[in-house]
Amino acid sequence: MRLILGMSTMTVYYYIILIVLVAWAGWRLWTDFQARRAAKYLNNDEFSKGLHDGQIVDLRERKDFNAGHVLGARSMPYSMFKTSYQQLRQDMPVYLYDQGKSLSRRAAVLLKKNGFTEIYILNHGFVRWDGKTKAAK
Repeated sequence: MRLILGMSTMTVYYYIILIVLVAWAGWRLWTDFQARRAAKYLNNDEFSKGLHDGQIVDLRERKDFNAGHVLGARSMPYSMFKTSYQQLRQDMPVYLYDQGKSLSRRAAVLLKKNGFTEIYILNHGFVRWDGKTKAAK
């Protein structure tokens, strides 16, 4: 069966898949670009050096936070972040982390749009954190 301009059904499917993949890759590049403009990525050592100077925010859900978190971090689950970020001080650095870094990137863009200037993201998230941790009792 021939479709548009003599293309087969499989050819149309390939073009649709290609368009979806290109759109997805473009979206990923755009969100990464926005996050890099909003925040600086830090490795474990750099992140741990700033823990005493700033506000450490754990964006994971509360049960994950209670299971273990970076020592000194405050729990602000990303699901509630849009309504709770006002609790953060704009005049102090903000250190963000989640399990990986996808939530941190979104949170950093939101903070930047709302006037925060010193925003840092733990590069590989809590999953690769090797510094001091604390678990809830």
